[in-house]
Amino acid sequence: MAEREKAVFVGIDVSKEKLDVAVRPSGQLISFSNDEDGISMMADFIKPFLPLLIVFEATGGLETAAVGMLIAKGLPVVVINPRQVRDFAKATGKLAKTDAIDAHLIARFAEAVRPEVRPLKDEETQKLTALITRRRQIVEMITAEKNRLCRTTPWTFKDIQSHIAWLEKCLEKADKNLNNLLRKSPVWREKDEILQSTPGVGPVLSMTLLANLPELGTLNRKQIAALVGVAPLNRDSGLFRGKRMVWGGRGNIRSVLYMSVTCAIRFNPPLKKFYQRLRDAGKFHKVAMTACMRKLLVILNTMIKNRTYWGACHD
Repeated sequence: MAEREKAVFVGIDVSKEKLDVAVRPSGQLISFSNDEDGISMMADFIKPFLPLLIVFEATGGLETAAVGMLIAKGLPVVVINPRQVRDFAKATGKLAKTDAIDAHLIARFAEAVRPEVRPLKDEETQKLTALITRRRQIVEMITAEKNRLCRTTPWTFKDIQSHIAWLEKCLEKADKNLNNLLRKSPVWREKDEILQSTPGVGPVLSMTLLANLPELGTLNRKQIAALVGVAPLNRDSGLFRGKRMVWGGRGNIRSVLYMSVTCAIRFNPPLKKFYQRLRDAGKFHKVAMTACMRKLLVILNTMIKNRTYWGACHD
């Protein structure tokens, strides 16, 4: 009990212009500008508290500089999905929303839930993540332009066609940059080779996992499946038994994993048999695909953990 009373928890609400910092249990609230000077002052303010946990909401990159500064000072930082905090707010009846309220709410969430501190991305991994994100954006733009091309008028056809050609050159450049970055790191190179030794796993999935799932190989099978969002969750209450569903997790990884499994159930013998067994048992295609996504992710997690190539595991 004494340890709990002494423990300090910090919640930080991030916006483009400022950082609102709430401290529990003292209830202190202070704001800093979200720039180099403000972030430095924020770190100097927080460090003397020796917090047990500092929690940020993921804000699409606005929190990156502040998170990096606190990690550099050796402080325990967790970046969480904003939905977790909103669900916590609903559960506690806190429906009002301001930056100050959000900061206090995040601090309360940190104190009550105590999310696990996991390895965060170093500078090179952040660079890889940025390149992967940009590649995905380019692919989405190419798809959108090709869809427009199917129903455009003769007056705009050539313009869209030229834009597609330019985007495809950008995609080639993005792939080249990704490959160059990957080859510079012996650790990434080894992990990439391990991942791509698996039938159905190509460079896109491999780079996506390296960039967006640094926990790969450090968690057990249940934890890694839940983190990505391919673990079925119970929906039971009293006598009611709801369908098991997957939700939450890292959607960007799931979308790439789904495409890889589409290929793997044709060319990866164990996954092909697993998928067919589920279909023969009457499972819907989507259910079987999700199960295969989970199975492939667990296999890759084990391979990275043991530094074992596919051939060595499935001879």
